[in-house]
Amino acid sequence: MKLGIIADDFTGASDIALTIAEAGMSVTQYIGIPDRDAVLGGDAGVVALKSRTAPVAEAVADSLAACDWLKAQGAEQIVLKVCSTFDSTADGNIGPVLEALAGRLGVGPVVVCPAFPENGRSVYQGHLFVNDRLLSESGMQDHPLTPMTDPDIRRVLATQTNLPVGHIPAQTVAKGAEAIVAAMPAGTSLMVSDAIQDTDLLEIGKAANGMPLLCGGSGIALGLPRNFGVTAVGPKMQGNKGAGVVLSGSCSKATRAQVARYRQVAPSREVSARELLEGGLRAEDVAAWVLGQETPPLVFSSADPDVVKETQRQFGTSRAAEAIEGFFAELAAVLSRQGIGRIVVAGGETSGAVVKGLGVSALEIGSRLAAGVPMVRPLNERLVLALKSGNFGGEAFFSEALRLMEDTTREEVA
Repeated sequence: MKLGIIADDFTGASDIALTIAEAGMSVTQYIGIPDRDAVLGGDAGVVALKSRTAPVAEAVADSLAACDWLKAQGAEQIVLKVCSTFDSTADGNIGPVLEALAGRLGVGPVVVCPAFPENGRSVYQGHLFVNDRLLSESGMQDHPLTPMTDPDIRRVLATQTNLPVGHIPAQTVAKGAEAIVAAMPAGTSLMVSDAIQDTDLLEIGKAANGMPLLCGGSGIALGLPRNFGVTAVGPKMQGNKGAGVVLSGSCSKATRAQVARYRQVAPSREVSARELLEGGLRAEDVAAWVLGQETPPLVFSSADPDVVKETQRQFGTSRAAEAIEGFFAELAAVLSRQGIGRIVVAGGETSGAVVKGLGVSALEIGSRLAAGVPMVRPLNERLVLALKSGNFGGEAFFSEALRLMEDTTREEVA
């Protein structure tokens, strides 16, 4: 293994795995920290954790364990993959995890860049933008678990770590890799780098050649395979023409628009934390309804922010979230046993729940369904999945993904 990725959620893991695969590396995504050596040979391994919203100590311990496993497989470079909207709670977990990894690896400056221009994420003057809006005005300020009210990545990190936090401005990045390297101070620090377009990320990747540790969204991996002499060839994967379903637990603005669009063309069933906590809904009954539909239906809990806040007020944030996640995990397990062929999942926490319910230990990475969203397959199974970050994809994503997941072998070339 050449490149090791530690992802703080499941959709983020698939996102960066696609970036690496399209750049030519063979890559496998592992669900949690494996208890044995890599099941498949390959250039890159992505360990998907559920550490974004975990208690800080747990997130740090799991990330260090993932780092140790990846290094034991031969990984020469470690990337901490975080969301391109830099999601974190008030206590972390990005800063504490980065500080722990830097200590474990004994590294100097660590480049931090969540930019992903293809999906509208850019960093300028240390501030994170979503399209033409600051992060704090993009809808992320209303996220039910990780509300982001400060767009200054430097300031966000400075509250989470004791390491110095610096900045590599766009003017320096524009001068290329040598200028980026020259801007790095001595000693361990976190250097937030501006990046506005893919060419910036390619130069950052070139500058990162030989650096033991990086942090960012999937965009930071664009230029890394070239450092290992890898050339681009597209991933291949057989689709599945079996029954399909969309499971959505994300409350992001983008997903709510996707839900509204798909409800116009397909049967839908809304799930609320209230009916789950009061015992009014069984996964087996919803699974029977899903399999009885001619058009792949939608099961969703993607409520508006005000509804989510009221539910959290009544039942508690953790209790409400756990009820929804537990339901989707059980529903996915029942559908899998019934032979479902395609599952599209929206939301990082929901994706984690679904993968857990399916009992998946590793995923093969297939072709692109949308920017940052590959088709994936559990090892030795015919079922195919799409694990989508809440903010990714256009309004017609659900329909488009289900159609592409039916296709026979397709090849994408980066």
